[in-house]
Amino acid sequence: MATIWWILIIIVALLAGVALGFFIARQYMMKYLEENPPINEDMLRMMMMQMGQKPSQKRINQMMNQMNKMGDKKDKKSKKK
Repeated sequence: MATIWWILIIIVALLAGVALGFFIARQYMMKYLEENPPINEDMLRMMMMQMGQKPSQKRINQMMNQMNKMGDKKDKKSKKK
């Protein structure tokens, strides 16, 4: 009977560790991506040049503003939940 309790405790501790690890890793990645956005102006300029477009600073600023607005909308939706 005692071994069943030990096995049950080990399984519960394992599940709790997995759940806690998942939420800690998720929070860390969200903070990391907020501090270090994946796309900056230089990357955007390089992508446009690879696609055969000549990037102007005005166009790059428009695209960055558009991406920032999309990111803000996603943040607002996730914070409401």
